[in-house]
Amino acid sequence: MSGVAVLAADGFETIECLTVVDVLRRGGIHTALVSIMDTRDVVTSQQIPVTCDVTFDEVDFSEYDYVVLPGGLPGATNLRADERVCELVREFAATKHVAAICAAPFILAELGVLEGHKATCFPGFEAAFPAGSFAGDRTVVVDGNVITASGMGQALPFALAILNDIAGEVAVQKVKDGIQL
Repeated sequence: MSGVAVLAADGFETIECLTVVDVLRRGGIHTALVSIMDTRDVVTSQQIPVTCDVTFDEVDFSEYDYVVLPGGLPGATNLRADERVCELVREFAATKHVAAICAAPFILAELGVLEGHKATCFPGFEAAFPAGSFAGDRTVVVDGNVITASGMGQALPFALAILNDIAGEVAVQKVKDGIQL
């Protein structure tokens, strides 16, 4: 079974991050909330304290097939500033899967991951995208091994798209039924 590592840095968008963790766990996917900070404790952009499952240095990323980057500011810029995260994103984009929502797709763009892919992001962050790669706003875009979403309002469809890619429509429908969607 595929595993998903959701990376959290101080300043992440609560709903974009925790919705992914919640939906994937409901769908039976091994999902770890990974702090890139020095401790397991992170604080969201809304000043909500969250204790992650593990820190970045405690994870064996070979056990995971997906890395997810939540948006929010300064969470996305904190992810981008961490070279460990950048190396991991490059590796997963080349050999596995990456997903990013809201502001975080700019990280994929700056690391060259969006070359040859269609993607979306929160309005204004598409400036970092390669020419012709922006697929529009208020949406979720699945393009090969890259999934992006435009913002917090797309957090549930984003999480379901990741679940669908990993476990298929039966798992998605089970989660939808369980949450009355």
